[in-house]
Amino acid sequence: MNTRSIRLIAGLALAVAMLGLNSMLRAEEKASATGTWTWKFTMQDGTERTTTLKLKQDGEKLTGTVSGWNNTETEIQDGKIKDGNITFKVVRKFNDREFTTEYAGKLEGDTIKGKITMGSGDNKRERDWEAKRAKEEKK
Repeated sequence: MNTRSIRLIAGLALAVAMLGLNSMLRAEEKASATGTWTWKFTMQDGTERTTTLKLKQDGEKLTGTVSGWNNTETEIQDGKIKDGNITFKVVRKFNDREFTTEYAGKLEGDTIKGKITMGSGDNKRERDWEAKRAKEEKK
């Protein structure tokens, strides 16, 4: 092989490596849970409600708020993300009682799908949830 061929092959190899690195960086950006997420659910009386979740990711730690009763925002607790798996809980107080809601889901692009668990002991109920990233947050 002559010097020109070696340079051409080296240049092509470098270009392929750069494209691969760029794809990996984009995938890492998309894997971020940071942003505003919304989903709808139907109450027992048939009323449809929209919930808004605002998350900030710092490594494997998640912080943020979720809208709830009377459209108030409540801080999330114990927020974690690892390998796209998200978990956190929300504790709300009503009439001197605490109610804990646990969230678990899988982050895939601009969607989080999972289960919400409410109640305690034998009174636990589960509900599916599927949140979409708000359009203005999309990178």
